[in-house]
Amino acid sequence: MTQNHKLYIETVGCQMNLLDSELVVAGLRQRGYELTKDSKEADTILFNTCSVRQHAEDKIYSALGRLKHRKEHQPELLIGVLGCMAQKDQKQIFRRAPHVDVVCGPGQIGRIPDLFDQAWEDRKPILAVSRKRQDGTRLDVSDSFQSYDPLRDPHMRPTPFQAFVRIMFGCDKFCTYCIVPMVRGPEQSRSPESIKREVRTIAEEGGKEVTLLGQTVNSYCHNENGRQVRLSDLLCQIHDTPGIERIKFVTNYPKDMDDALLDCVHDLPKVSPYLHVPAQSGSNRVLQRMKRGYTVEEYREMLARIRERVPESSVSSDFIVGFCGETEDEFDKTCNLVEEARFKNSFIFKYSERAETKAHQRMLDDVPEAVKRRRNNELLALQTQISLEDNRVFTGEEVNVLVEGPSKTASKQGEEDHPYLQLTGRTACDRIVVFHGNRRLIGEIIPVRIDATSAVTLFGTVVTYEPDTTTLSI
Repeated sequence: MTQNHKLYIETVGCQMNLLDSELVVAGLRQRGYELTKDSKEADTILFNTCSVRQHAEDKIYSALGRLKHRKEHQPELLIGVLGCMAQKDQKQIFRRAPHVDVVCGPGQIGRIPDLFDQAWEDRKPILAVSRKRQDGTRLDVSDSFQSYDPLRDPHMRPTPFQAFVRIMFGCDKFCTYCIVPMVRGPEQSRSPESIKREVRTIAEEGGKEVTLLGQTVNSYCHNENGRQVRLSDLLCQIHDTPGIERIKFVTNYPKDMDDALLDCVHDLPKVSPYLHVPAQSGSNRVLQRMKRGYTVEEYREMLARIRERVPESSVSSDFIVGFCGETEDEFDKTCNLVEEARFKNSFIFKYSERAETKAHQRMLDDVPEAVKRRRNNELLALQTQISLEDNRVFTGEEVNVLVEGPSKTASKQGEEDHPYLQLTGRTACDRIVVFHGNRRLIGEIIPVRIDATSAVTLFGTVVTYEPDTTTLSI
C-alpha cells in the first residue's frame, strides 16, 4: 500500500535506538512517507523510546500527554510508540495515553510499515510486542524478537558517512539494575554474511565509518560451519571493505575482552583504538550486588592488558552512583578506580530503580536522592579534571580527524551553509576536535594541529603541507 503521509520521529536513548529509527524510517519511506522535522505538519508521529532510566520514560509520557488535545481536534493523526518502553509497558501505554494508535517493541520494528497500514485502515489500537522472557522457552522468546536484513537510510544517520551496524540483539548478563534483557530479549548474534553485506551497502552509499553495536558487543559469537566466529574474526572479515576507513565497536563487557580482540585492534589499521568498557563501580561489594560478574581486580587486570597490547588506545567507562546500599566507603573506591584508570571520559548516572529488575524486586533503593546527586557531581568533577589533564598532552600534536560537519557553535549561529565555518570531527581514539575550515572537508579524514584543549574538546588548525622546494644560496 502506497501512502502519502508526513512522518515526524523523536528518538531518545542509546545508539541502538538511533539505528532502530533509521531502519523504521527507511521502511516507511518505501511506503511513501515523507520525513519532516516539524511535528506540527506531520500526520504521523512516532516516538522511539528508552527504559534505562525513569527520566527517559517521563519525557515520552509528557510528550504523549501534550498530543491528547491535538488528537481530539485532528482525529486522523496517527501516533506510535516504539522501542524499549513499548516492550516494557505494553498495554499500560494505551491506559495512560488512550489516543496512541500503535505500540511496537524493538523486536518487531520490521513490521512497522504493515502495522501503520493496518492502523490507517482500521483505526483500532495495535499492540505488537515480543514474548516476555518468562513466557516460553529461550528459543520461543528469541524467535519473537525478529531478526532481518534491514533497509538503510543515510538521511537518518549521525552524518551521511557514519553508520551504525547491529551485530547482535539482546543481552544475557542480567545485571540486577538493568531492564535491557527484559525489553530486548535473549542474546543473539547475527550471521557474519548478513553483517558484511550491510557494511558493503553502507560503503556503497558513501559511508566511511561504521560502528558495530551490541549490548555487550565483544560477547559476539556466531556458530558458522562448525566453528565459532568471534568479534575479532568479524573485524578481520569486514576490515578490507572498499570505502570503509574506520571501524568502531560498542559497548564492551569487561569479562569478554580477550587478547585476540586487543591484538586485532592493534594490528588492523582501520579499527579505531577506542574501547568503551563500563565498570559501573569500583567496589567489589557493589559489583556483586549488581551481578556484574567480575571483580575490581579483574577489571584492573583487563585495563593492564589493554595498555600493554594497545598502548595508543583510549578507554572510556560507565558508572552508576547511589546503587542500592552504596556506602561512602564503596563510593570512595569508585573514585579511586577512576583516578587510577584515567578514562578518556566516563558516563556517570544516578541509580534509577526499574520495575522487573532483580534490584527492584529484592533490594531497597535506600540512597537518598541528595546523596546520589552529590556523588554524581563529585565523580563527574574528578573525571572532568582527569580528562582536562590528559587532553593537554595533545597540545602541539597533529591528529587525524574525520570531519563530521558544522560545530554546535556554527549551527547555533546559522552558519551551516557558509563555505568557511567552524567544523567538528573525531580522532581515531574518539576525541572531539573543533577547527575552522572549508565545508568541502566534511566527510574527509584530515590532519589537524591541536592548539588548545578543554576537558571534552580539542581545538586546532587544519594542517596544510607546502610542496618541497630547494633554495640555493650564492
